[in-house]
Amino acid sequence: MDDVLRYSAFTTDPAGGNPAGVVLDATGLDAAAMLEIAAEVGYSETAFLFPRELDGEFDVRYFSPLVEVPFCGHATVASAVASGRTGTLRFHTPAGLVEIATTPGKASLTSVPTSSTPASERDVAEALRALRWSAEDLDPRYPAHWAFGGSRHLVLAVRTRERLAALDYDFDALGDLLRANDAVTAQLVHQRAEDVFDARDPFPVGGVVEDPATGSAAAAFGGYLRAIGEVGRARSITIHQGVDMGRPSLLEIAVSPDDPRVTVTGAAVPITEPV
Repeated sequence: MDDVLRYSAFTTDPAGGNPAGVVLDATGLDAAAMLEIAAEVGYSETAFLFPRELDGEFDVRYFSPLVEVPFCGHATVASAVASGRTGTLRFHTPAGLVEIATTPGKASLTSVPTSSTPASERDVAEALRALRWSAEDLDPRYPAHWAFGGSRHLVLAVRTRERLAALDYDFDALGDLLRANDAVTAQLVHQRAEDVFDARDPFPVGGVVEDPATGSAAAAFGGYLRAIGEVGRARSITIHQGVDMGRPSLLEIAVSPDDPRVTVTGAAVPITEPV
């Protein structure tokens, strides 16, 4: 489809970040057509925008090559930058209203209200089996949670960067666990410094082995930190993702103890050559 723009989000280099398809005016497309286009594009998500009468307001739907998801952060950032607009955009997504502050080449989205609840022992055990990890690999400071930031994610923290780097998981088993819990990715993290984390995000639910940058998971992670009492003051947190895939991505999140929403900021650039 000629109307599909291709942008990479959470990077200033087209060879980094997470590629997303963007259709700025999807008027007339139904779900089947959007899913077909997303499969043809082949990126982890393609965003389809339906302009409303009010300027800067859009209904937005997000499709992976296999399924529709309620919200996608990297495709939101890509869409905001691809629109060429500055100021505030309002995306009415299946997850709720998301406002985006845009400047040339950069966007900051404010998520829907986040939430986070502990994962059961059974879910953690299944996740560990799928990831081929042991309980000793987990960082005891950060309990396993199901976290929501527009879509749902399993948050697991590991003790060492080496364990995170050696990701090799059972695609079907992890996908089954995520689907059974209405989740889209596993947000696997390691704390590098006080306000700096490394992350990897398997996305078997969407038919993708791994996302190199996941804005919805970053928002969910901010809500998770708030839920476990790690946000006693406003915090700005940096997340490095995609490094182990050769597509380094940089996500900045802002979290406040007084607001369940999380702001996720990143750059985006057009892709002019095949990824």
